[in-house]
Amino acid sequence: MDTDTDDTYCETPGPIAPDRPAGATEGPPYAECVLCREPTEYPESTKGATLCPVCAWQEAGRTACSG
Repeated sequence: MDTDTDDTYCETPGPIAPDRPAGATEGPPYAECVLCREPTEYPESTKGATLCPVCAWQEAGRTACSG
């Protein structure tokens, strides 16, 4: 019987990359949120109304329960 063990099985995984929307970039300059003017996850060249993660989450909550 082979007694070799996989030492990587119990290792703690490294940090998980945060979820980023399609088109998100790694470095500045970031576009401003159109509601609170905080930096977003999108580059300045992104077209349309850009929202920071907090405002996007709040907007989703407002529009999901409007009925």
